Amino acid sequence: MTNQRMKFGTFLAPFHRLGENPTVGLERDLELLEHLDRLDFDEAWIGEHHSGGWETISSPELFIANAAARTKYIKLGTGVISLPYHNPLMVANRMILLDHLTRGRVMMGVGPGALATDAHMLGIDPLTQRERMDESLGIIMRLLTETTPITHKSDWFSLNDAAVHLKPYTRPHFPISVAAAQSPSGMVLAGKHGAGVLSLGLKSYTVSNESYSNTLKDFWEIAENTAKQHDKEVRRENWRIVIVVHLASSREKAMEQARMGAAYYQRDYFENTMGFDSVYDGPPEKIIDAMVEKGTWVIGTPDDLIDAIKQLNIETGGFGGLLVQATEFATRDEILNSYELISRYVAPEFQDSLPSLTRSQKWSADLRHELMEKRRQSVKKAGDKYDQSKK
Repeated sequence: MTNQRMKFGTFLAPFHRLGENPTVGLERDLELLEHLDRLDFDEAWIGEHHSGGWETISSPELFIANAAARTKYIKLGTGVISLPYHNPLMVANRMILLDHLTRGRVMMGVGPGALATDAHMLGIDPLTQRERMDESLGIIMRLLTETTPITHKSDWFSLNDAAVHLKPYTRPHFPISVAAAQSPSGMVLAGKHGAGVLSLGLKSYTVSNESYSNTLKDFWEIAENTAKQHDKEVRRENWRIVIVVHLASSREKAMEQARMGAAYYQRDYFENTMGFDSVYDGPPEKIIDAMVEKGTWVIGTPDDLIDAIKQLNIETGGFGGLLVQATEFATRDEILNSYELISRYVAPEFQDSLPSLTRSQKWSADLRHELMEKRRQSVKKAGDKYDQSKK
């Protein structure tokens, strides 16, 4: 485990089931971030997608600009900008602008692009996406930290005497994290630049037959080993892991609330739209049971999530942030209540906010008889004194 206060947040792709008003869906996403801001969540990461029907935010930067005006404290990250889709100078300038507009509440998450259909529409060969992400992030890091103009010729973008004209509000720059799912390339890139890591997919949806590493510890070691090769440092407190969570007052309630929404999410989107292998060969309404049994999703009570986080700490060797995959498994009120349960009963267990209160209560309880007797004596003394004054 790390020695830092664990961060809690959400990873908002988002996932909106087909057949509902998409404008209202985006409004729900903004309202969710306002709710999390009130609940003392640390951060929210917003996705970029351009096809598939479900993930309807095409510009995380625009969404963050709107969300920033409606929130006060929560940090807002791009989760993630698909770097091969954009000129790196434009990415750097947009993020710098957000850094100023939010007074330092912005974070940049980057990735190669998750949807093959997005790359197809843009005429990008999926086999080139990770190399392009590496190339782009290298340029962005130079733009954020160097003053000498950059000229760079690539097979997919060109820069001539390029420099950012506005420096970041956060010095030396806003936090930067790299998405790392089954491929080692994200961990390699994080190590190369000393960046944070967003582990997407390792717990959110199971595609273990495609996974590069056998364990999460092995996965993290890729970043550590690469960082040493480049004289950089990666820190576990900047490693965030995304998992699917839905909580209620009992495990039975949570399962029934989420049952059909989970079926649509996994079967209709990840399998029948995205093309992932089936996680369960049976009726869709039983998918949730299979995912909970595997330990891939946490559907239950606050205690279930506390146990899952402790297990993740063992499996990883320590990580710094838990991101709840924003889903719409249940009704609106049930979803908001799930986040409230996390804030009230789960986060304090990992943020060192309870031990001092517990010690104070125990200390008070141990002294209660002695101090209560003194209080009674004090009250009696005051009464006796008053009676004496009347004589």
